[in-house]
Amino acid sequence: MAAPKKGRSASAQSRPGRSLALILIALVALTGGMFLSGHSTPRLGIDLAGGTSITLEAKNEPGQPNAINKTNMNTAVDIMNRRVNGLGVSEAEVQTQGDRNIIVNIPKGTNSKQALAQVGTTAKLYFRPVLVTEVSGKAATGTPSPSASSSDSSKDKASDKATDKATSSSSATPSATATSQGRAVTDALKADATPSGTASAKSSASAKASASTSTTPSPSGSVDPATAKLQAQYAALDCTDKAVRAKAGDGVKATDPTVACGQNSSGQWQKYVLGPAEVSGTDIKSAAAVFDTQSAAGWKVTMDFTSGGSKTFADITGKLAKNQSPQNQFAIVLDGEVVSDPYVSQALTGGNAEISGSFTQTEAQDLANMLKYGALPLTFKAASVTTVTAALGGEQLHAGLIAGAIGLGLVIIYLVVYYRGLSIIAIASLMVSAVLTYVLMALLGPAIGFALNLPAVCGAIVAIGITADSFIVFFERIRDEIREGRSLRPAVERAWPRARRTILVSDFVSFLAAAVLFIVTVGKVQGFAFTLGLTTLLDVVVVFLFTKPLMTILARKKFFASGHSWSGLDPKRLGAQPPLRRTRRASAPVDTKEA
Repeated sequence: MAAPKKGRSASAQSRPGRSLALILIALVALTGGMFLSGHSTPRLGIDLAGGTSITLEAKNEPGQPNAINKTNMNTAVDIMNRRVNGLGVSEAEVQTQGDRNIIVNIPKGTNSKQALAQVGTTAKLYFRPVLVTEVSGKAATGTPSPSASSSDSSKDKASDKATDKATSSSSATPSATATSQGRAVTDALKADATPSGTASAKSSASAKASASTSTTPSPSGSVDPATAKLQAQYAALDCTDKAVRAKAGDGVKATDPTVACGQNSSGQWQKYVLGPAEVSGTDIKSAAAVFDTQSAAGWKVTMDFTSGGSKTFADITGKLAKNQSPQNQFAIVLDGEVVSDPYVSQALTGGNAEISGSFTQTEAQDLANMLKYGALPLTFKAASVTTVTAALGGEQLHAGLIAGAIGLGLVIIYLVVYYRGLSIIAIASLMVSAVLTYVLMALLGPAIGFALNLPAVCGAIVAIGITADSFIVFFERIRDEIREGRSLRPAVERAWPRARRTILVSDFVSFLAAAVLFIVTVGKVQGFAFTLGLTTLLDVVVVFLFTKPLMTILARKKFFASGHSWSGLDPKRLGAQPPLRRTRRASAPVDTKEA
């Protein structure tokens, strides 16, 4: 039996070094990654950096009781995020709160009234005919020339897939199926349809606008001021500039032509001259992303129109089908940005349509969500608008750091006075936990958007007590073993399993409370819950990989093993007595002889 015990002891003695090496390597790697990534400081929240916090509440419209749901709210968040980023706002945060609220946090340097107007209005979705388009930065070299195209929709799709999605109207002789996005709109029912003989008033307006914005030069005397202004806007439009894209089409009515920008599947920005809006988002009843298993089309987007929208859509598609590229396309414009510009080869009169052409699943779902959101009468009301200055946040942070320093100082004083030499282990463990917490907060900022706000700072301060509590549990278990008459090294090994169970249960309760708080709350309170949960997990890591191995190593040192009066493990000061088992074994033979 002696040999196995020695083997287990030797194995146990080799583990502390490996555990310490593991956590030190992880610490060095994380710190190096923090500096290499260029994020050496945690990302500050709005209460520390200053800015505006807007709470928007979604409202149901009459006749649409189920418009507010998780999918639409998440889509609204995506659209609002694009809106505030379109203003040139850096590090803006948009997130849902509960079932019907959206929180928009905008850092300093932004006009809060302008931001509120941008994010609080309902998304505007329009179908506009494309008059002129080209890749931004290139000049149109001529008017498109017509070419013969088959009226068979399946042939149109085949040619669509073979064409480059990034082609523009700047080509000298583009075919009728060569478009900037390379996607086709066809009747979802595959029914034969003929172009509508009569065009609506809006279609006539589109034709007039198309003629007036032709790329063919015309005498200056024959160009009316409105057309000249539109041509000048188009010539000056640089869609590669974020600020220019945000202002394109500002203040333009739905019934007027406009300029717009959109990104094609190749990642290039294209600029457009668009005619008056023919169909609005409210004309769409539903939209969905569908995978076509009966053909090679792959993912596509299907749309169902209302009764009024069906007639309007049939009129405009019949008109566009007669035109040459790119004027046989219509642009789906969401908040002034072109999200898709498919072409039309025939009038679509069935009340539904589909957009196909090399979609990925994500692209199809995103476009379907945009169409659905634009079709919903979902409005938002500003429940609150709060302005936080950087000075106020800085003062609160300063006060919070002072409070944390005082709390940490009191904990250290208590450890030194009560545990003496053992306080070295506790202080070293606290330092390792603090460094890990700081590094992870700095890395989580760019990784998941974590922002350090005042509640998060409070969570880190509370974690000091949770971490110190784990050390105290371990130390007291060791002292209990010494009081029973054991030497330090076996006392450490016997105390650890009992202390480990207590530490795990305590940390599990703390983590569970943080998780519940994180789930049921939103906004700044989630920062407190997230930090509390993070530091609780780090407490387990530090205690298992640093505190216990370090205690095992120091137990071999004479200063601690001999029970020095300043080690905190002096048997006399702890009131150690001989073990009860040894006393019973000594008295047992005496009782037997007397009997």
